[in-house]
Amino acid sequence: MDKYYLEFEDTEEKKLTYTRVFNEYISLVEKYTEEQLLERIPGFNMAAFTTTLQHHKDEVAVDIFDMLLTFTDFQGFKEMFLDYRAEKESRGLDLSSG
Repeated sequence: MDKYYLEFEDTEEKKLTYTRVFNEYISLVEKYTEEQLLERIPGFNMAAFTTTLQHHKDEVAVDIFDMLLTFTDFQGFKEMFLDYRAEKESRGLDLSSG
């Protein structure tokens, strides 16, 4: 986030750089998720998991499925960067007074 937060502005415009950064973010999240699952589940296969998840999505708890989908939600991604930028520029909420 430190690398790209200055690129994001609180406007309706969707810059081309947002797509590049978003794709990099998705790639990092997918890689991290797969690495963590491989550590915990011997022989884990992401392609098989994805296929199984798609075939059984009606059997997966809605909360879990929604959480997985938030990783690929562009608007949520952009808001995350805007919040981070506001915090870095000291424009975030100040809750120190009580």
